Amino acid sequence: MQQAQEDPKTKLSLHEKIANLPMQPGVYQFFDKEGRHLYIGKAKRLRPRVQSYVRESADHAERIRLMVSKIRNVEVIVTDSEGEALILENQLIKEHQPRYNVMFRDDKTYPYICLTREDRPRVYPTRVFRRDGSKYFGPYDHVGHMRRMLEMIRKTFGLCTCAVSAKTIDQTRGVPKWHTCFNDYIRNCSGDDPEELYRETMKKVERLLGGRTEALIRDMKEEMSIASDAMHYEEAALLRDGIESLMRYNQKMKMVDSSQVNRDLFAVEIEPELNEACGVLFKIREGKLIGRFHRLMKNAADRSRAQLIQYFMEDYYTSQDAEAIPDEVFVSDLPENSDPLIDYLAEQLGRKVVLHLPKIGEKKQFVEMALRNARHKLGERILEKQKQEKTRIPMAVQDLKTYLHLHRLPRRIECFDNSNIQGSDPVASMVVFVDGQPRKSAYKRFMIKTVEGPDDFASMKEIVKRRYSRVMREGQQAPDLILIDGGKGQLNAALEALREIGFEGQCEVAGLAKRLEEVFLPGRMDAVMIPKVSPALKLLQRARDEAHRFAITFHREKRRKRTLQTELTSIEGVGVKTAEKLLKEFGSVQAVREASREELERVVSKKISEAIQFHWKSDR
Repeated sequence: MQQAQEDPKTKLSLHEKIANLPMQPGVYQFFDKEGRHLYIGKAKRLRPRVQSYVRESADHAERIRLMVSKIRNVEVIVTDSEGEALILENQLIKEHQPRYNVMFRDDKTYPYICLTREDRPRVYPTRVFRRDGSKYFGPYDHVGHMRRMLEMIRKTFGLCTCAVSAKTIDQTRGVPKWHTCFNDYIRNCSGDDPEELYRETMKKVERLLGGRTEALIRDMKEEMSIASDAMHYEEAALLRDGIESLMRYNQKMKMVDSSQVNRDLFAVEIEPELNEACGVLFKIREGKLIGRFHRLMKNAADRSRAQLIQYFMEDYYTSQDAEAIPDEVFVSDLPENSDPLIDYLAEQLGRKVVLHLPKIGEKKQFVEMALRNARHKLGERILEKQKQEKTRIPMAVQDLKTYLHLHRLPRRIECFDNSNIQGSDPVASMVVFVDGQPRKSAYKRFMIKTVEGPDDFASMKEIVKRRYSRVMREGQQAPDLILIDGGKGQLNAALEALREIGFEGQCEVAGLAKRLEEVFLPGRMDAVMIPKVSPALKLLQRARDEAHRFAITFHREKRRKRTLQTELTSIEGVGVKTAEKLLKEFGSVQAVREASREELERVVSKKISEAIQFHWKSDR
């Protein structure tokens, strides 16, 4: 991390401020030098959570390291529980939209069915959510489904268009007055119905919108029987027609579980090419699929499914979208830290909500169906993006062709880099840029197999030879330009590899030397100097830097696994999972070594903490 800066408000350095953070639950906020929000998060214990970001030995992803380098101030809000922290975190993220948080794409406003809070409640579709005590049901992925529901409510309960409007209403502009429906219906306006009868009808509407149709049908059958016995035949006939309408609706609903349990199902799929993910929610009430909903998430490529499904669930249950909390929740992946959410749902429902990860059977198949829906939505997003960019070739790509005198536009660039420390754990990477943008799904990682010691030229020759031998063997797409991270030596090694496998001349090759940002081309003694401010040079630099980042990340992972095997897992009772748990909490092997027994026992059992301390003592 960069050297701590003075906080002008407290006169404490950043390190001092973090060292004095409370050990209570709450929300933390990172700020840059301009006072803008970088990241907002929650924690069960604020101090160790924030310290885990700024600890120098922490092995973070590139995105996190970049964020940490920009932190100039941290503020916290202490809460009474993790549940409170969860709600506050989501409110602050939506208000400030920090750059390094996962953000949800608001590409459209979903429609809801609103049941107003009035003496005589009304039902209508709306896209405007107001916190006025009204109840909102949805969101609906498709307007047609919502309109069919409204029409079914009107026919089932004999309500007029004043009570149940099919027209979308913006509450800020006011709701239409009563008695505007006489042109549509011969029967009286619902506004003339006895107030008690009208309220009972609206309670039934609420049960229907909440998916509780089986119990509603039973109750209406009982009412019909009572009305018939009392010889109120007109009332009984209306109830009979409503029951038939409900039963037809019930039969059309997809039955997914014979147990008739109320359940929400969440699934998340990632598309690295878009740097987006899609979360899909299936709402199951009384065993029937009554609705589905999806959200697209940005800044998702380097986050795990466990993290993304946690963000998706937390955002949903702390927003207006969650009109009812079910008995249980199914997920495609277990959230990274589900405790705050489970506690929050238990508080709202009054009992514990069970979280399941189906492994086999019909429930697993239903999760797979949700994942297919998520992949379909992401596929649509890819097609949208491709359609937008189909005819657009970036200026950087066009300029690069001109500066390097290439025979064709370098629309697909494959860039190579090596990484090792004094010859240990040698690896390499290949990144792909298409029309000036990274195509992360095409990235490759290589373990160096035939080279011993720190030999960059031989390593470059090996990976180029392996890559394009496979391209030839499998008939894969060849790039327009091969970019080598290095000068003449690395470029010549790559050219020799291409000659040996008969791939020379299939595409153009260039080397980018970092010291002066010179571009070397085959057959030319002098380097090409592209202007420093040119988009063409910036494109080459981005590809080179991305290949370096990807190689370094792979090298660190490989070295970390080796460290785990040689350091922590050599302790009796400590396996790889326990070692990873310790590293996640303490940040490094050295920090584990220096931890007290009390600190260790917060993470592992007493027996393992004793074994760890005994190991370090006997090693001194």
